[in-house]
Amino acid sequence: MTVAEFLAWNPPSTKLWQLVDGDPQAMAPASITHGAIQSELSRLIANHLDERSSPCRVVTTPGVIPRVQSETNIRIPDLAVACSGYDTEDSALTDPVLLIEILSPSNQAETWANVWTYTTIPSVKEILVFKTATIGAEFLRRNEDGTWPQWPLTLTTGNLTLESIGLTVPLAAPYRTTRLALK
Repeated sequence: MTVAEFLAWNPPSTKLWQLVDGDPQAMAPASITHGAIQSELSRLIANHLDERSSPCRVVTTPGVIPRVQSETNIRIPDLAVACSGYDTEDSALTDPVLLIEILSPSNQAETWANVWTYTTIPSVKEILVFKTATIGAEFLRRNEDGTWPQWPLTLTTGNLTLESIGLTVPLAAPYRTTRLALK
């Protein structure tokens, strides 16, 4: 299936779907911890962007099209930030600067497959993968020469700095409303 066919397709259920190498894949509902992290991150980022009067916006579960095999892939990160305007309603963000995934233990392979395809999107500067079993994240930032590091940076304590949007928050902040914050 092509991206155009996928976007015109009427899926057999109301689940969230993404297109991976031409094959539609249903996505399982998020766990409570996953959803809480996603909501808290969205709030933290949106409030930060609003306080700075930034033209950027945070978008929940947007479609993004990787540069590699763009005709047969539309992936769905948990959150994205884009900073350019748009005139028409599109089904996919064309120029995200920040992509965020929230990793559940049951979908690690699929999530990391998506992350590596995100590195082919020229506008993406940072990719963040939050854990749901513990407080922590893995972080990738594009190098000044346009390349990506071979391995993500593992974060377990301290502050998280997102240069793409000028945000620094404690790593634990997105976990504020989860069971992990109470441990």
